[in-house]
Amino acid sequence: MTPTACEYRPGLEGIPATQSSISYVDGQHGILEYRGIRIEEIARSSSFLESAYLLIWGGLPTTIDLKAFEHEVQYHRRLKYRIRDMMKCFPESGHPMDALQACAAALGLFHSRRELSDPAYVQNAVVRLIAKIPTMVAAFKMMRKGNDPVQPRDDLSYAANFLYMLNEQEPDPLAARIFDICLMLHAEHTINASTFSAMVTASTLTDPYAVVASAVGTLAGPLHGGANEAVIAMLQEIGSVDNVRPYISDRIANKQKIMGFGHRVYKVKDPRAVILQGLAEQLFAKVGRDDYYDIALELELVIEEKLGHKGVYPNVDFYSGLVYRKLGIPTDLFTPIFAIARVAGWLAHWKEQIGKNRIFRPTQIYEGPHEQPYISIEKRLQLWEK
Repeated sequence: MTPTACEYRPGLEGIPATQSSISYVDGQHGILEYRGIRIEEIARSSSFLESAYLLIWGGLPTTIDLKAFEHEVQYHRRLKYRIRDMMKCFPESGHPMDALQACAAALGLFHSRRELSDPAYVQNAVVRLIAKIPTMVAAFKMMRKGNDPVQPRDDLSYAANFLYMLNEQEPDPLAARIFDICLMLHAEHTINASTFSAMVTASTLTDPYAVVASAVGTLAGPLHGGANEAVIAMLQEIGSVDNVRPYISDRIANKQKIMGFGHRVYKVKDPRAVILQGLAEQLFAKVGRDDYYDIALELELVIEEKLGHKGVYPNVDFYSGLVYRKLGIPTDLFTPIFAIARVAGWLAHWKEQIGKNRIFRPTQIYEGPHEQPYISIEKRLQLWEK
């Protein structure tokens, strides 16, 4: 049935919000493509910055274009001291996603000119956001413990530099490559909640820093980016392989959500989860197996047995936390890392939106009363007293 103005669907499920050539998902067959290229091929052959270029600019770069893009991102990694000073005032107990949202918005104060029709402005905004978001995340991680932030290193790749800034230790090449693939896998996924938030904000023709800040705020929710943190909490709660089956049976009986499973679009195993599971096994083979992985494997088996017929399988959040945990990344940085990657997709949709812009103005179905009388405050007080 074609949706009409009078048809209400909770969450706008199945209602197209735009026409896009950025990414494609086939949830029945487990297919994800960036600009027509399968995610498996991108993860195998590309890098995060190359895939970001592909998403934002619409095609794979030449060697010269990629080197220039990498150099620009490298040059803009550092933060202005006023943003660092602002971060010093953040409460130590604050969530890194809240810190990131504030910093992304503050960045716009330093670059407030909104020349959306100027290609140089668009290019510079893309570079600054991709370059500085990881530095913001790493800086807050250090500063909330009273330490100075670790300065970026120009001799390290995008992924390796972020891992270095977390603890001032140069990462193993395998760890850096696995993290780079994780960023590629999270870079874009059609019109999810945070991307839609970015598009709505972009449609007002505000600056891209406000667009990214709004998307970060949306991503922070536990039903979106925060789900990977919840997966680790769930594995901790289960505690052992023997507890998996009773845990799942209890959740199903009480109609409770099982974190890391099920997807609005995918009715088979998320292709990103397949790749992430392979990355986890590579990492475990080198640095040792994680007990949580055994629990995760049993979880997948039990849920496939009990809920597979309903199309409930692991999504991207299920294995990503296991990989990040093994890389030594704190749990509350999992969602900010999602944002580091997804900023590429947000900017791609921002650029596409302003290229064919019309402000979003959906309608509603009103369910309230009509022709109600106004009651004076004196009479209201009398009614309340009764």
